[in-house]
Amino acid sequence: MPHAAIDLLFERDARRIARHAQVADAARFLHPVQQALLHRRGWLTMLAPRSAGGAELPLPQVVRLEEAVAAVDGSMGWVLTLCAGAGWFAGFLEPELAQAIIGTPRVCLGGSGAATGYAEEEGDGYRITGSWDYASGAPMATHFTLNARLQRDGQPLLDADGKPRIRAFLVPAALVQLVPSWTSIGMRASASHSYRIDGQWIAKEHGFTIDASAATAGGPLYRYPFYSLAYVTLAANVAGMAAHFMQLAEECMRHRRHARAGLPLLEVPEVAAMLQGKKDAFIAARTRFYAVLDDSWAQVAGGAALDADAMLAVQERSLELVAVCRAAVDGLYPYCGLYAAREDSTINRVWRDFHTAGQHALLLP
Repeated sequence: MPHAAIDLLFERDARRIARHAQVADAARFLHPVQQALLHRRGWLTMLAPRSAGGAELPLPQVVRLEEAVAAVDGSMGWVLTLCAGAGWFAGFLEPELAQAIIGTPRVCLGGSGAATGYAEEEGDGYRITGSWDYASGAPMATHFTLNARLQRDGQPLLDADGKPRIRAFLVPAALVQLVPSWTSIGMRASASHSYRIDGQWIAKEHGFTIDASAATAGGPLYRYPFYSLAYVTLAANVAGMAAHFMQLAEECMRHRRHARAGLPLLEVPEVAAMLQGKKDAFIAARTRFYAVLDDSWAQVAGGAALDADAMLAVQERSLELVAVCRAAVDGLYPYCGLYAAREDSTINRVWRDFHTAGQHALLLP
């Protein structure tokens, strides 16, 4: 099926991404041509502040681009989304440090949101120890973001509610040890490995708070709520992969016959109606999703803060789109034949990528 978001990609770029997707899947990391494209187009810093050397693109444009890349190759779309998302954190760092980091040759930020390590106060900084999982794009990361529980003299620091204080940090890759651990059936080329840090010291300036009130960059991107940004970018990736799957599924169905009806599948009225229904539901959910995204962005760009109802609407439309995508992929797969079960087929890779991406904790039904 035609996919409007693809128009955001140069046709030449889309061909390059697609040409190397199968090899990247087998190698379990993005092909060098795909990596070079991410850097050449500046996509990995498209959410970083202009003052730091990033593009600071409007969020609706970013989301549509991420969907378009995911519609060509799910792993590349996912790495782009997660690493560009980590680049967004530069808007919360001290400006000089943000400029130094974003100015790193072939910069790529990866990381994890789980607070599975601790940061011991030491002098004018912290000594960090811990391990973190699921850092998409880890092999090409020049820096890693992480959350850590704060400690002083070996004792946890607590907030006003008696809960552990957690702070975000951004550390150079030189202080990080990669732990190969990504063995999933899908999103293989995302190389979302684990990493660990063993007692490495980092200056306090490398810590930051993810909140609009703590933003050091002045643009609306850094006033947009973190979880709302996470929902729309993840949902767009799922939508891109689902659109790709539906296109490939229709091609499979065009070459199959219904065993009982004795007709080509797409000439069986019930099957044709089912396919059209999935496509219509997807288009409608995607339209509602972008309407809410565009409206929420307009509010923030206009100087307003998103209230609880607006943030809930972003979440609900994102999860609705994911649910419609799941229903479409799972509903069409049985009609695609054994070709779709072949590990070396494109439709199988897209099916594996889709279901792996859909396991993200924020995308629970």
